[in-house]
Amino acid sequence: MTGATNLSGNPSGRQAGSSALYRAVWRWHFIAGLLILPFIFTIAITGGIYLFKDEINNTVYRDLRIVAQTDTAPLAASQIIANALTAYPGELKAYQPAPMPNRTAEVKILGEDGLKNSIFVNPYTGDVLGSLWDAGASGTPAMYVVRKLHSLEYVGWVGNRIIEAVAGWMVLLTVTGIYLWWPRGKKVGTATIKATKGRPWWRDMHAVTGIYSAAFIVFLAMTGLPWSSVWGGYFYDSAYALGLGMPDGYWTNKPQSTVMTGEALDRTPWIMEQQPMPVSGAASGVPAGLDQVVATVEGLGIAPGYALNMPSGETGVFSASVYPDDITQERVIHLDQYTIEVLYDAGLNDLGALGWAAEWGISIHMGQAWGLVNQIVLLLVCVAMMVMSVAAGAMWWKRRPAGAIGTPQFPTDWRIPRTVLFLAIVAGVFFPLVGLTLIVLAVIEGLIYLIGARKLQAS
Repeated sequence: MTGATNLSGNPSGRQAGSSALYRAVWRWHFIAGLLILPFIFTIAITGGIYLFKDEINNTVYRDLRIVAQTDTAPLAASQIIANALTAYPGELKAYQPAPMPNRTAEVKILGEDGLKNSIFVNPYTGDVLGSLWDAGASGTPAMYVVRKLHSLEYVGWVGNRIIEAVAGWMVLLTVTGIYLWWPRGKKVGTATIKATKGRPWWRDMHAVTGIYSAAFIVFLAMTGLPWSSVWGGYFYDSAYALGLGMPDGYWTNKPQSTVMTGEALDRTPWIMEQQPMPVSGAASGVPAGLDQVVATVEGLGIAPGYALNMPSGETGVFSASVYPDDITQERVIHLDQYTIEVLYDAGLNDLGALGWAAEWGISIHMGQAWGLVNQIVLLLVCVAMMVMSVAAGAMWWKRRPAGAIGTPQFPTDWRIPRTVLFLAIVAGVFFPLVGLTLIVLAVIEGLIYLIGARKLQAS
């Protein structure tokens, strides 16, 4: 009979294998979770803050970003820019018209000190309200810091790799957590917090919070991976090679520069970041007037909130790009700086299936797609991740022996079940950096086993 004991009183082979599998999964779930716990907590708290980036920016920097709406038409772009350059001399880099009737226009200027600043101008009166260091898509320096902490970019490429590995492990921890929670025999996975105190209460809190938020956590982890270097690079290259990402041909037979769109523009869809910028047809001449360029891109129907980047050098182009809350209106338009000929014009519907899916996923990940509902749901998920992290830490602290880490017991009949080996290989293929950390953990586990076996023999 399945699960029965044999005549010697030892568990049957199938039962022992299942027990070994459970212990192996539990041990790896515990170790990996403990290692990445601080990173998950950091990701959750910074992500929860960044979901409300615009609301926070408009509150904290209200004097710079908000103006009284009037019945008069906004001033011409050239006048707004001239006022900004008079107050803050330098090189004009970009212009962003007021995205809403009660918002200021922004003029980005590279100052004589080599710093790029955002100058805020009342679009109705032309009054220059002040400046901030240019924070790109984050909007303000404060949100720039939050975004950099979220991605660990402050520690360079190492931080990006760490976050990528953490995102992959979040998926695996969710899957293994469900496996450990799943009812089997008398061990019933609880859907409510039944314990009232102590370690059992923290265990129930961790399990219950995890089971209700599991799908959302996997979604956030997967939609965050496109920004990573290794996984994101493979995804982008694969989507492009299959014709399912950013299709070729938007400027066929037109010359291209070596500068990537993501390097040149602050606001551009992720899937378009690795596309080369086009160049203007002529090498010299008189660039078109700013008012004419603004009228052209707005005549093409670009959504409010767009930014107009100035040409870089004599062969550069005017580039209008927008990444709005309504992802269906995302768009990038490049214009010849002399003739205002449209060299490139693409939006969401021009992407392949994987590019389209990635853009939607990123938009939801950032809390943009469905407004306040999107923000609140993901905020609750971020809170759930923090609760689970605290609960996991509390469980570990309460169960650990004095002077020891307190990892789950190493299986005395250690045989890595084929299921675990298969899952490890799949995880390593799909998440390369997770595979690397799995190898490191497996080596450490092997060394611990060998050392323990030798000590046992010696005794």
